Amino acid sequence: MGLKTISGIWADFVHFRSFGKITAVCLIFVCLFSCKKTTVISDYYEDTYPQSEEDIFLETIKEDENLTFWSDYPDELLAEEIIARMSDEELLSQLFMFGWAGEEPSKLVTYWVEERNIGSIKIFGWNTDDVEQVAKNISILQAKAKNGRFQIPLYVATDQEGGWIRHIKGTSSDTPGNLAIGASGYPADAYYSGYYIAKELRALGINMNFAPAVDLYTNHDSTVIGPRSFGENAEKVAVLGAAFAKGAEFAGVLSTAKHFPGHGDTGLDSHGQLPQIDIDKETLINRELLPFKYLIKEHIPAIMSGHLAFPQITGDSCPASLSRYFLTDILRNELHFDGLIVSDDMMMNGATTYAGSLSAAFTMAIEAGNNILCSSTTPQINAELWNRNIELMKTSADFKNTVVKSAERVLLSKLRYFKGENPVPLFPDMDAIDSSVPDKEGTSFFLEQACRSITLYKKGTFPLTAENCGKVLIAGQFQEFFDEGVKYFPNANLFFFRYQPDTDELIASVDAIRQQARYYDTVIILVVNPTGVRIAKELARTGVKTVIISGLSPVPVMKGFDWADTILMCYSYSHFSFKAAFACLGGDFEPQGDLPLKEE
Repeated sequence: MGLKTISGIWADFVHFRSFGKITAVCLIFVCLFSCKKTTVISDYYEDTYPQSEEDIFLETIKEDENLTFWSDYPDELLAEEIIARMSDEELLSQLFMFGWAGEEPSKLVTYWVEERNIGSIKIFGWNTDDVEQVAKNISILQAKAKNGRFQIPLYVATDQEGGWIRHIKGTSSDTPGNLAIGASGYPADAYYSGYYIAKELRALGINMNFAPAVDLYTNHDSTVIGPRSFGENAEKVAVLGAAFAKGAEFAGVLSTAKHFPGHGDTGLDSHGQLPQIDIDKETLINRELLPFKYLIKEHIPAIMSGHLAFPQITGDSCPASLSRYFLTDILRNELHFDGLIVSDDMMMNGATTYAGSLSAAFTMAIEAGNNILCSSTTPQINAELWNRNIELMKTSADFKNTVVKSAERVLLSKLRYFKGENPVPLFPDMDAIDSSVPDKEGTSFFLEQACRSITLYKKGTFPLTAENCGKVLIAGQFQEFFDEGVKYFPNANLFFFRYQPDTDELIASVDAIRQQARYYDTVIILVVNPTGVRIAKELARTGVKTVIISGLSPVPVMKGFDWADTILMCYSYSHFSFKAAFACLGGDFEPQGDLPLKEE
């Protein structure tokens, strides 16, 4: 019998009064007992099996017509509900990260953010001579994203590895870089490099950095990794890479380890062609993958997939970035990575050559397991890479399910990050940029780090002083190099040569330095690329005392320069490195850096 109200009981009494008083009283008693008993049982079940908070949220979230990214629900439930409400177009858009040409966002990329609600944007080096403009651009695009149906903020990424790779230019710190960190060997140097680089990115509104590069410097002839690596020792690279990422995390910026499964054992650049790395799986696991395994245990939030083929492992030339075997079977299932997988630039030939077309490469990248697909340019609105994948979502349940899972992973990552404890603000403080970029504390640190990295590879007339140098000629390609040199050798003359001269100009520079060197007792020459190598080698024919300062990769001066008097390694062409190199050469401190590569 159901619960009865008092008025209902009274009605029963009136209805049954003809049965007599005793019957009526009994009826009231039964009704009251029934009411009491039922109420007690109801209370018992409510106390024993209370409705969970999740059940309450589930009920309310389904009915919330104004649901947005910023609604106050648990992250997992909110992500699931937003994904369920998204159209195919909105789902696919969360997987895209586009860059653009020019200092200001193009109408095309603005359309993708405003109308298509793409999930991320990428800041490349051609957008960044004016850091204030970079911050304005980010504010504009984040505002447009916030006006979208679900108000989902953008991941804003760049490549600020430090040293050689520095996409945010302008007044940002030009740091000594990874190989210099490898030479000092201190995890603290890696940590604070990641931290101060990230602090500057934070000031501009950039919340994701495609760093650290944890590729091993296995192939000494590599022209694409080189000084971007911490060195060739896998364990050391793992520790330094993890420290760099932790420093960035403390500043609130997401790190991305790259280039999975390892770009170091090839001399080819995947921008131009697909490198094929001829190693077996055992070597891969015990060498190239070791830093990634370590960083996964340290909860790296993202890993970038590389356009790299491993024919001994896969039996074909499919790049890892398009390979389900590498990204799903190995990275997800064997290494248990649960963060975001971000593709390297999909416009690179290393991706498109194998796939046959850009649209096919995008499809393969999604199927392989990439959650974010990066493109250095903005595709046209009706580009085939869009039409093909939208159509595939409508015709293939498996493909749509893959897109849905990736979009949900991206969205959940954003919810946890932007609603977390220390996210980069969506809208940078324009008034604080001048005082934040470059970071003042970082400036002091990077000079100290550069000093700790200086490596004395060959000791001749060292230190070089006014008493033993004689007449000095300083040769190089950068004004900052000359500025630091004349502080220690104020009477020196200068010889400038271009970084990448044409053939005739190179020949002229070689002839000129041979003629001029005969008038000097000491030549100090900077070697950072093949041009410097060619001009420096000409000095061997003159017999003049030659001091080599090696920037970037030390490999070119590790062979064929036995004739040089002194060789110092500084690992970058940062002004911090030049300042440290001349201070060391002049005797201000003893060099303590160790060569992070094995002698061949």
